[in-house]
Amino acid sequence: MRSGGTVRTMIDHSAAEAVVKALVSENEFAKLTLDAIEEAVLRIDINGHITYLNRTAEILTGWPRNHALGRPVADVLRITGGDGSSKNGKPLKSLNGERGAAMPWANCKTCTLVRRDGAELGIENTVTPIHDQDGIVTGSVVAFHDVSVARARAVEISRLAQHDPLTGLPNRVLLNDRLMQAISLAMRQDRQLAVMFVDLDQFKKINDSLGHDVGDKLLQSVAGRLLNCVRRTDTISRLGGDEFVVLLSQVEHEEDAAMSARKILRALAIPHIIDYKNLDISASIGVSTYPSDGPDAENLLNKADTAMYEAKKQGRNNYQFFRRDMQVRIAERQLLERDLRYALGRNEFLLHYQAKFDLQTGHITGMEALIRWLHPQRGLVSPAQFIPIAEECGLILPIGRWVLLEACKQARAWRDSGLGIVPVAVNVSVAEFEDKDFISGVRAVLIATGVKPQNLELELTESVLMQDAESTVRTLHALKDMGVTLAIDDFGTGYSSFTYLRRFPVDALKLDQSFVQDITEGPGDATIMSAMISIGTSLNKRVIAEGVETREQFLFLKSHKCDEGQGYYFSHPVVAEQAGKLIEASVP
Repeated sequence: MRSGGTVRTMIDHSAAEAVVKALVSENEFAKLTLDAIEEAVLRIDINGHITYLNRTAEILTGWPRNHALGRPVADVLRITGGDGSSKNGKPLKSLNGERGAAMPWANCKTCTLVRRDGAELGIENTVTPIHDQDGIVTGSVVAFHDVSVARARAVEISRLAQHDPLTGLPNRVLLNDRLMQAISLAMRQDRQLAVMFVDLDQFKKINDSLGHDVGDKLLQSVAGRLLNCVRRTDTISRLGGDEFVVLLSQVEHEEDAAMSARKILRALAIPHIIDYKNLDISASIGVSTYPSDGPDAENLLNKADTAMYEAKKQGRNNYQFFRRDMQVRIAERQLLERDLRYALGRNEFLLHYQAKFDLQTGHITGMEALIRWLHPQRGLVSPAQFIPIAEECGLILPIGRWVLLEACKQARAWRDSGLGIVPVAVNVSVAEFEDKDFISGVRAVLIATGVKPQNLELELTESVLMQDAESTVRTLHALKDMGVTLAIDDFGTGYSSFTYLRRFPVDALKLDQSFVQDITEGPGDATIMSAMISIGTSLNKRVIAEGVETREQFLFLKSHKCDEGQGYYFSHPVVAEQAGKLIEASVP
């Protein structure tokens, strides 16, 4: 019996040791598992002391395990709320009515952990009570993870959603929010505010000629200068492209907004140094004020935009306050632009032709093609009305290509009908001349119509030619190499220098009609006209006088050896059929 009891005792001891070993092994396995996860885990006893923390908890708190064990949890987990306040939760309460250790945090989505070294990181944590077999709370487990990167990403996404990525300025979303807040404040305080719509003048030319990288840097420079022109309480916003909005949150008088507008115009006029180049730019500014121009953000922005277009119309580089009569003109312009977009497709354009005459022989030397718009309701619309709109909204390129093709087709038709070779002249806008496909487009039209290059004359104003003089010279030489004839239109009204006149390979100077009409006004005006004819002659250019309306003007020009004349004295612009009859009558 004794030996049997001894064996049983040995078996019991062995089983107990196996259980203990199994439990130890399981406990070690659990610890290894907890150390392997990315979630920080701490165990706290009923008295609030740390009894366990895994590897991730060591890293996030900055407390090594051997330093943290046995310490009060408040020493290791220093947690503040999202507002920076200390998180003091209610103490845990055991089921037998005894209070456990106070837990200075509850489950939290916006907490901040202050590490042992003082660094802070955002965390999300959960606290779970530990119960014994009788349901009594014996401690708790705290699990948390680092959300700093996720929060930073969320903050950045929110910032990007409200700011322009190029300039860092508030975008339309944030502007609308601030504008509505400013209106609410102004309403409560019975104050005024102003909205300024700032649009850069001729910015597209910089993008097209120097590239978008330079254009972007210029916009950043503009943004910086705008910020320096306003108070910290004001808002500068970029809506996109070259459009900015300035919100002056409080103004005492309308003149305050006027002073700010003048300050902005002066600041932007100072040359911008971009990639070691001095870039000159100006802006047009429209101003609206609350409450006189509208009760809400949409009204104020629309009316500031309307006033900006008036500033453009007044010559750019100026500011205009909104006036009610502007609304009528803008509405009319919008209707005209809407119809203009369909005019080409509906074949509503036609060409009239005005003859040019040799002042010595009286023979027709060529025809100038002049576009007209036969609107289905308005009738004939003057080019002075729709050409500026076409230039602003980008329609001038397809319209210009249509004019060039139709004029050359008509020249070919006159030739085929037995009227001989009739040179045609076509006006070229800035946008067309600067278009990268302009030269190839001219070549394609000449090939398609069979018109000889020397029988096509392209008329360009001084303002077109002087946009970028160096680039202009290259384009003009390319056209001359093709054989096309070139003329400077409205000569005398621009600012071309004699240096460039010598460099520009042009064939003719068309003297502006304002000089022709002043010939008989006095000896001074006649002297100016005579000098301009002499300039053209000395430069070996054909001289053409525009706007000849009286016999006195004709005789003066003829006696001063002006080469050609054009105007109502000879013929009004007429349709192709009538122009053909003029050509036939002119043949010697």
